[in-house]
Amino acid sequence: MLLVQGDAFNKLFHEAKREAFHLEVRDDYYPADYPPLVRFLNGEPEHYDWFQPWLNQVRKTTGRGVAVNRARVVTVPHNDYTRYAKHVARLNVEAGEDVRYLPRHMIAIDDLTTDDWWLFDDSIVSFTVFEPGPNGRWVGGAVTTDPAIVEYVRTVKNRVWSLSIPLSEYGEP
Repeated sequence: MLLVQGDAFNKLFHEAKREAFHLEVRDDYYPADYPPLVRFLNGEPEHYDWFQPWLNQVRKTTGRGVAVNRARVVTVPHNDYTRYAKHVARLNVEAGEDVRYLPRHMIAIDDLTTDDWWLFDDSIVSFTVFEPGPNGRWVGGAVTTDPAIVEYVRTVKNRVWSLSIPLSEYGEP
């Protein structure tokens, strides 16, 4: 596997022809004192300037006819981060991303991976790499084209996606 970061990671989106699919399996991605999360919890206004690079990436990718899909496997009841991420996901959807949710209790643990990953065109897997610790920041992607790993991840993707609920239909179960 090769660790890719920055422009090398973004290149995976630029080179995708059909789909960039992301699986998220963690319940937290930022510490409780993450400023946008704190503002959300306090009901304060947010301008989302920090989020524009990602939204631009989605617009550019979907504008080329490439689907950007994301499935979030979440624990119910939702924690503060999941509620926040669900609130922000409307921006992802407006930019062209299809965001779906799967309550963790609706899938067997053995039918998931323990890591987050991106799957590009069903042929390139980029495992999400975080700094150590429960709320470590994103470092990059560990990329592989190993056929056995790709096939396993593709099977997980298909299973999760078939059970996932689009953001527009998803409430907290």
